[in-house]
Formats: sequence, C-alpha cells, structure tokens
Amino acid sequence: MALAFVANGVHAGWEYAHATFYGDMSGADTMMGACGYEDLFEQGYGLATTALSTALFNNGSACGACFELRCTDSPWCKHGAGSIRVTATNFCPPNYSKTEGVWCNPPQKHFDLSMPMFLKIAEYKAGIVPVWYRQVMCYKQGGIKFKIKGNPDWLLVLVYNVGGVGQVADAKIKGSNSGTGWIQMTRNWGQNWQTFERLEGQSLSFQVTASDGKVLQSENVAPPNWQFNTAYEGRRNFN
Repeated sequence: MALAFVANGVHAGWEYAHATFYGDMSGADTMMGACGYEDLFEQGYGLATTALSTALFNNGSACGACFELRCTDSPWCKHGAGSIRVTATNFCPPNYSKTEGVWCNPPQKHFDLSMPMFLKIAEYKAGIVPVWYRQVMCYKQGGIKFKIKGNPDWLLVLVYNVGGVGQVADAKIKGSNSGTGWIQMTRNWGQNWQTFERLEGQSLSFQVTASDGKVLQSENVAPPNWQFNTAYEGRRNFN
C-alpha cells in the first residue's frame, strides 16, 4: 500500500479518503456482505466493520483487512473522538449511471461504515466526511476459523477470524487419507475458497498464506466426521 505524507508529519503513513455509513444502528444491513462472512456477530466482527470502494476492495482480496480511520477537515467531526478501527467485510459497489455523489466509483478511496462506527467519529447530519486512514494489524481471539460448505463434489471453505494483516492471499487443504499432500484451493468470492476434491471421511488440515507472505498450517482442524455448514477452529493465528 502506498504511503501518503503531509508536511507537518502528523499523518505520516496515513492516506486520505472519505467515509459514509449504511444501514441503521442495528447493523442488520451489514450482514451477509460480499466477503462471505455471513452473521458478523456470530463470527466475531460485530459492528466494527466497513464496506470498501472498488479501489480498496481489490476483487475481495482486501476482505478481513483492518483499518484505522480518523475524521478530518469537517465541522461535523466529533471533537476529541480520536480514531476507530474497523474490519473490511463488504463491498461498496460503483454506480456508473451517476456523475455526482459516486464515492465508491474508481478511483475514489472510500469507506462505507456501519452507522454505529460512523457516529463514533462524525455527526449523523454530515452524511459524508473526509478521513485519514491506514491499514493496521488485526487482533483476533482464538485460532483461524474454517466454515465448510458446499457438497461432496465441491468444498467451499470460508476462512475467517484471521489475525495479523487479516487478508488471506492463498489457501490449501489436505485430507488425512488422500495421499495427495496439500491441495491448492482457489478463491471463489470474498474469503470463500474452493476445491473439487472429494475429502469426506477424512480429517482436514489447512494452510493459509496471508497477504504479507506469512504462512500458518492448521493441522487436523476438522475431524473425520466433519459436517457441512459447520465451522472448525484451528489452534493458531497470525496475531
């Protein structure tokens, strides 16, 4: 990520963008987003989330990244609010039919926050405010989690609760009886990774590579009798 610097050095390492909000205080509209995290409360992300514009979303590879935002240069910034930290869980789609108010169109860098997070740094009546932002490390409790979906001929695995940089750049899977070693998975959408290998009746291990190149193996995360639509937690994380 390119770093932006200003003359006085106060925001060295930060970049300039804008922020809005969507949904209401319940956060219901932020669920089931483009990263595939489904119920954000159940999966530990809660309301501290944001949708990203095209320039930041990067076709889903930014899912799971954590950002620190600070309201700036607006009379609607809340005095003394400081900064907030949010996780990227959704996509703010572009609207090419309009020429004004298209904050999520390329090349704009934009954060569409949950309402509770927006109101921590700005007044409701603002609607949109300029912000300084930077990517920060994610700190998650417990190990990386893997939710297995799909069917016997197609495994779709949601990888979530990822610490460190938060972004998964590559995923592999291995069955205890397959004898094939690590099987390369491909990104289907968001942080859902797929394989067409049949791996039922075997314990499953996963190898996750983060966007900073760090690699973590979670051995025998799912038992031989694993079930579809069930999440399994590894013993380690990138924290």
